[in-house]
Amino acid sequence: MNIQFRERPELAAKVQAKVAIADCDIHPARATKQELYPFLAKRWHQHLETYQEHPYQGMMEGPPYPKAQPNASRRDAYPPEGGMQGSSLSFMQKQHLDPNHVVLGVLNPLKTGQGLRNQDLAAAICSAINDWQIEKWTSKDARLKGSIVVANEDGVTAAQEVRKRAGDPNFVQVLLLSRNVEPLGQRRYWPIYQAAEEAGLPVGVHAFGFGGNPITASGWPSYYIEEMVGHSQCQQTALASLVLEGVFERHPKLKMVMIEAGFGWAPSLAWRLDRNWERLKSEVPHVKRRPSEYIRDHIWWTTQPMEDPERRDHLFDVIDWIGWDKLLFATDYPHWDFDDPSRVLPAGVSDANREAFYLGNAKKLYGIA
Repeated sequence: MNIQFRERPELAAKVQAKVAIADCDIHPARATKQELYPFLAKRWHQHLETYQEHPYQGMMEGPPYPKAQPNASRRDAYPPEGGMQGSSLSFMQKQHLDPNHVVLGVLNPLKTGQGLRNQDLAAAICSAINDWQIEKWTSKDARLKGSIVVANEDGVTAAQEVRKRAGDPNFVQVLLLSRNVEPLGQRRYWPIYQAAEEAGLPVGVHAFGFGGNPITASGWPSYYIEEMVGHSQCQQTALASLVLEGVFERHPKLKMVMIEAGFGWAPSLAWRLDRNWERLKSEVPHVKRRPSEYIRDHIWWTTQPMEDPERRDHLFDVIDWIGWDKLLFATDYPHWDFDDPSRVLPAGVSDANREAFYLGNAKKLYGIA
């Protein structure tokens, strides 16, 4: 369902008085495609006008289901001055940042150069997206921090972009997507992890992506609901690959954030990995510890979409396994399945866990004082 925005000053005041939050998944958008041109060399202007983009798969503007359009966003999120949902800082401030008392907002741009076959163009667009984040967003609102977008299929060039941005306070993480040409543990992506570890930056793995493969192991599904549920399946594939290819063994200081794919599946995946590792560990001698130990040590989880079991204690059991210190609150603004911060947590959460959930964990992970 679409969340309809209404003026509710009494609720906004209540939230602001009691809870400051970090929103770890905000999606900024460009009002027009040409908005990126000032950050691109002129050769790419002509290239884009003449040849457009050449993606690994043809559906670069979002999932191939009508419900997801336009921009998979709330109907009430169109800025009054025009443009796509999420394209206006002033409207984002009025509709989301101010009334929900967001003191830290992590930007995760989605329509980027990731997923293009022309790797030079991909690198140029990703770098331009990073400059655009600074110019339009982070330099104009200190609450907002960017994610370093990289041309993910060219690990060496992607690592150069990470090192270029390392130490820039406008950025707090490196951004990848979960659907790529290969599972994320493959060696083509290793330079990215090395650069991120050197820079002390977490790597965010956001659901979705344009690797050219169907979104399920058996092909394309029929319905949008399968696309939505499939996000968790793609994240499981990515996480299993990262663990079993030895990425965390090679990079013991690397931190990763699984974004917008839930977290209720984490314990069962870890249990299955552990069971099979006990029997098949000779195949992967580079995996020195139980897979569950790598997952617990290296992985953080954003909460949107939050699982909603019938019994509250079942949710708490899952969180206890993951650790309250590994959960990061997220709204997914301005998308249609936005999570309202005043409603997302059930009753029965301690004050310490509530504070960590809404703000403390994110500040600690991203190094925000």
